[in-house]
Amino acid sequence: MAFCNKLRGLLRQSISISGNALNAQAPAVSMLNAMRCMSTKLFIGGLSYGTDDQSLKDAFASFGDVVDSKVITDRDTGRSRGFGFVNFTDGESAKEAMTAMDGQELNGRNIRVSLAQERAPRSGGFGSGGGYGGGYGGSRGNDGF
Repeated sequence: MAFCNKLRGLLRQSISISGNALNAQAPAVSMLNAMRCMSTKLFIGGLSYGTDDQSLKDAFASFGDVVDSKVITDRDTGRSRGFGFVNFTDGESAKEAMTAMDGQELNGRNIRVSLAQERAPRSGGFGSGGGYGGGYGGSRGNDGF
């Protein structure tokens, strides 16, 4: 929430500096709407492997308008990784769903429900180092077998 407040303050400051609030209003509104959506996304952990996007959405639809739901799947096998996300249109619905559904059974498993956290930025990219470790490089002190 502190992040949202900081971002909101920076946005207001940039609008007032620009001097023309009419030109800055459209991006400001869309940015504020995006910030509002950040607190409406829930992380759902402990999902059954049989839970799919639609059944996850159906389980949370009684608490409010669900924008989308996504069960995260393994890239190679397509099998569920056991967690997913549900995004509501408003924060009150998300809070109510989180309170009511945390620890409840869904498709035979007790699920964990919490506010989704922003993903930390990933450092580097393909071939950026970090490596695999293991002692196959560097010093040649043991070349004699």
